[in-house]
Amino acid sequence: MTALPRPGPTPGVPPGAGPGAPRPAPPAGFAAEKAGVETAGVETAAPNPAVDAAVQAMVNAAGLPLADQIAQYEAAYETLRETLASIDQS
Repeated sequence: MTALPRPGPTPGVPPGAGPGAPRPAPPAGFAAEKAGVETAGVETAAPNPAVDAAVQAMVNAAGLPLADQIAQYEAAYETLRETLASIDQS
């Protein structure tokens, strides 16, 4: 005997998740930094073009289809991993 589906959220999917769910905003520090707003008392590291490009690629990925988002996130992860590895070696 098969049980009938129960009404309610799909098991294993958090509430608010799904194709029409709103996406989280970028971190406040990132938005303030890009807008040129002074962040009092916060030290900022020297800019790194590769890291800046990876972060921007992740922000831009929010508007892409899911499969394309995954590819963007993987590319950004690889860039960040390589950048951190080069910092550790210096």
